[in-house]
Amino acid sequence: MKYLHTMVRVTDIDASLDFYCAKLGLEEVRRKDDEKGRYTLVFLAPPGQPEAQVELTYNWDPEAYGEGRNFGHLAYEVDDIYALCAKLQAGGVTINRPPRDGRMAFVRSPDNISIELLQKGGALEPAEPWASMPNTGKW
Repeated sequence: MKYLHTMVRVTDIDASLDFYCAKLGLEEVRRKDDEKGRYTLVFLAPPGQPEAQVELTYNWDPEAYGEGRNFGHLAYEVDDIYALCAKLQAGGVTINRPPRDGRMAFVRSPDNISIELLQKGGALEPAEPWASMPNTGKW
């Protein structure tokens, strides 16, 4: 397993970049604008530490984030998303967002922290029981 990033939602991308980059000293590593999903992702890291990223998620449509809603999730890259989800499920962990696409899943910690699991490399071929499993709760 490899740590990838921590995500926080932001309401003003320019003010956030001013804070995290100009004031705090982080550097932009990469950016993704998603027209269909109507959001922008900006990944930042300390100079010389591209592996220690924070993901700023800016949703284009205004949304009021209640306390705790602005913190998104921890993300980990895994060698076999299906095997890890099966292990977690066997251990009593609810798979909130199953890896239907062979690439991404979400679970929650005992303290309700959202954890994103991402398949290392390309997505695996869709497989059951994951492909037809519905979401459970919030992720």
